[in-house]
Amino acid sequence: MGPHPAVAAIRLAVRRVLHDVLVDFPTSPTSQPAPAPAFAAGAVPLVLVACSGGADSMALASALAFEAPKLGVRAGGVTVDHGLQTGSDVRAAEVAERLRLLGLEPVESVAVSVGREGGPEAAARDARYAALDAAAERHGAVAVLLGHTRDDQAETVLLGLARGSGIRSLSGMAQVSGAGGRYRRPFLRLDRQTARRACLAQSLPVWDDPHNVDPAYTRSRVRHEALPVLEKALGKGVVEALARTAQLSRDDADALDAWAARAEAEVRTDVRAAVRAEAARPGPAQPGVAQPAAARPDAAEPDAVELDAVGLHALPPAVRRRVLRRAAIAAGAPAGSLFARHIEEVDRLITGWRGQRALNLPGRVEVRREGGRLVIRQG
Repeated sequence: MGPHPAVAAIRLAVRRVLHDVLVDFPTSPTSQPAPAPAFAAGAVPLVLVACSGGADSMALASALAFEAPKLGVRAGGVTVDHGLQTGSDVRAAEVAERLRLLGLEPVESVAVSVGREGGPEAAARDARYAALDAAAERHGAVAVLLGHTRDDQAETVLLGLARGSGIRSLSGMAQVSGAGGRYRRPFLRLDRQTARRACLAQSLPVWDDPHNVDPAYTRSRVRHEALPVLEKALGKGVVEALARTAQLSRDDADALDAWAARAEAEVRTDVRAAVRAEAARPGPAQPGVAQPAAARPDAAEPDAVELDAVGLHALPPAVRRRVLRRAAIAAGAPAGSLFARHIEEVDRLITGWRGQRALNLPGRVEVRREGGRLVIRQG
């Protein structure tokens, strides 16, 4: 007799991801270099699981422990102690011990300090990912598995809708993300109840974080209030529909981002000017001989981005706004503080030019229209 259907489902999801990891980080000495630190030929790759002790991540840890040895992969675990609740250090130690009992090695409990920037949920998330990145680097892991489920994806999409975010926010969490594709989410197509049933079937102890039911947190209210109301009003299937929307939105957003990257190269006048100036240089500078300003490598401001206004105006709005956002970030604006309203104001310097004054963006970035150019620089 085979395993419980829920256990079979989580193991299959992890097996598929491990196959992808082995393809992305080949061990063959003749393979092309991988986009992230790859393991040496003949070495056994290490995959870590991020585990809070909750049902989702404990189910993920159990599936990794079962599948990894069959594929010649080492399996380890990391639990992060955010220090936000009394006794969190003891709980983190207990989770680490449970991971070791599953056969995972190495296992590490990492304590972090959670700041205040962006609110409690965002600050905890930033601290957690920083700790996971550091752990992956320390242990030489090729991937870190995260236990986000289809329900988490639906909540993320709903939060994006409530903020009035663009299509990228509506695309939710990617199955593969992080530097070099470090983070993998095997459970995005599985619901939360499947993970919990898998834990029950395997008699795995789980810890239910009280923050997950605390109405002080936005995601908790979405989970326990907003989604149940939507399912009551619209019928079952809302979670599946929102998760499907995320995937469709991601495909569209990826295509638009690729278009914007090509368009940016065509309208960046500062890059074209620098290339022309470099090509026009007759040779190495001679001592005592002045160089023309346009040909000096230090003539251009390193944080200044110049865009052709006519070329921008000809782009479709969705592509143009992406180009403007990319340019603002390149000039020094922090991506996390750059919102749609900022980009809309910058866009008006192209589509509604009436001699407006310069705009100020986060990160002390200034945007002004100078004739046929849009100039973005850090002040």
